[in-house]
Amino acid sequence: MFDFFDARERKIFRQMDSPAKIQKFLDDEIGYNQEAGGHTCHSPRRVLREKVAHCMEGALLGALALRRLGYPPLVLDLEAVRDTDHVLAVYRVEGRWGAVAKSDYSGLRSREPVYSTIRELALSYFEHFFNPLGEKTLRAYSRPVNLARFDRKIEWMSTLGEVWEIPEYLCEIPHSSILTKSMERRLSRMDRRLYAAGRLGGVC
Repeated sequence: MFDFFDARERKIFRQMDSPAKIQKFLDDEIGYNQEAGGHTCHSPRRVLREKVAHCMEGALLGALALRRLGYPPLVLDLEAVRDTDHVLAVYRVEGRWGAVAKSDYSGLRSREPVYSTIRELALSYFEHFFNPLGEKTLRAYSRPVNLARFDRKIEWMSTLGEVWEIPEYLCEIPHSSILTKSMERRLSRMDRRLYAAGRLGGVC
């Protein structure tokens, strides 16, 4: 399945032999793609060459690395208001959900596989999901999407091109709401200390 990797890519993936090491690679070796406003959707192999990724691109690389370890290549969309969505690569260990992710917000990265449901996992991001105005912006989450559905259609694992079909699909599928309208009206702004801690990720 992974015969398309060149020698350099094989060496990189051999180093990512656990979810924790996948996250460490995303944090330490991949810079944040400042074209996150929607100008790129690089494939995983392109990310390895460019050495930058925004959350969608990082999730795709994470899903590919997880697949190589025997996990299904699953991604999850977290939907926001007055903010950009965030995409995770998710996996299960002994029935519990965890995630790896790329973000320039420190609280929006990985989660240990301790969450019983996808809703629990999504809610763990709520207090860390905010916009520059300090508004808490997470509102909904998708079901996990198995990227195997795109294997033949766009060859997302092997191509060096753009893979826009994946985020377009994530935008089309149903999402489950997190808040009621009354809950939304009661939301407070971010605490300044948690805001500052979250923005520590901006240096990556």
